[in-house]
Amino acid sequence: MVFELTADSGHEQVSYFTDPETGLRAIVAIHDTSLGPSLGGTRIFDYDTEDDALADVCRLSQAMTYKAAAADLPLGGGKAVIVGDPPAIKTEALLEAYGRAIDCLGGRYITSVDVNSSVEDMDVIAQTTDSVVGTSDGLGDPSPITAHGAFHGIRACAEAVYGTGSLSDREVVIQGLGKVGRSLAEELLAEGAAVTVSDIDADAVEAFARDHDVETVAPEAVYERDCDVFAPCAVGGVVNDDTIPTLECDIVAGAANNVLAERRHANELRDRGVLYAPDYVLNAGGLITVAKEHLGGTREEAYDEAAAIGDRLLELIERADDRGTTVLDAADAYAEERIDGAETTLASSA
Repeated sequence: MVFELTADSGHEQVSYFTDPETGLRAIVAIHDTSLGPSLGGTRIFDYDTEDDALADVCRLSQAMTYKAAAADLPLGGGKAVIVGDPPAIKTEALLEAYGRAIDCLGGRYITSVDVNSSVEDMDVIAQTTDSVVGTSDGLGDPSPITAHGAFHGIRACAEAVYGTGSLSDREVVIQGLGKVGRSLAEELLAEGAAVTVSDIDADAVEAFARDHDVETVAPEAVYERDCDVFAPCAVGGVVNDDTIPTLECDIVAGAANNVLAERRHANELRDRGVLYAPDYVLNAGGLITVAKEHLGGTREEAYDEAAAIGDRLLELIERADDRGTTVLDAADAYAEERIDGAETTLASSA
């Protein structure tokens, strides 16, 4: 499966690492380094099978290539997974061993936080490698910057659909009140939007609604809630064959990764007259933040570049309209143009 999967997805390198003493089992996937070293988080997860872990890390690393390219960053795409139950396996010794594994890649892969890995974990990893960002002495939590980019992306969508980027009195339903969803909701409220929130954590929803005087909707009813913008900010795959027929919105634009269950769902949304903003364009603020940390920039610069996501999205919407494609197709084409251009430049200088 390894050779077939990596060849089909165009990966440059997939490396397996084990450390019997600490129990480390990790896979690092480097998808493309045409634009620069690959950067992507380390996910710690108890996968059912090794094949599941490989499929996930390859899918995620390929998405990082497109995210970095579409954001005009001088970076490639990579991702890593550590296999196992996080509370059971995550020790300082294992993270130090993982850092040594990353270090042997010679800077081709730079890691950061992801699902079940934290800033504190990056601090431990940094003891054995310099190929890490997102540490406590870096640029801090990227969640508000991710939300800031998503906010400007939603404004761009509103401009394309309604002729104005103002979100005043626009109905926005946010699915997921994690760090990003909460920050996005607060920024939308400050803009005058009418925000409705939903989360499987009923206590979090109740507390947020009480503090901000917003409406709530049960998780099972969130897709059919009548609104202008549906913003998924939790798990992926929520736009699928079951939910698309129930959607009552003009725009789908959220910060969750892999919002679409399958690529064809972008076409189905377009056929229904719903504008879909590709998630890897909209949620690039987090990557922009850690890229700034790696390249020596500031948090303020990261905020500014995240705000420019709105301009990039308007450009992609225009491209899609001109070519009669989905915005996802336009985003992919833009990213591939940047990657192909870098490869051509590299070949001509060789």
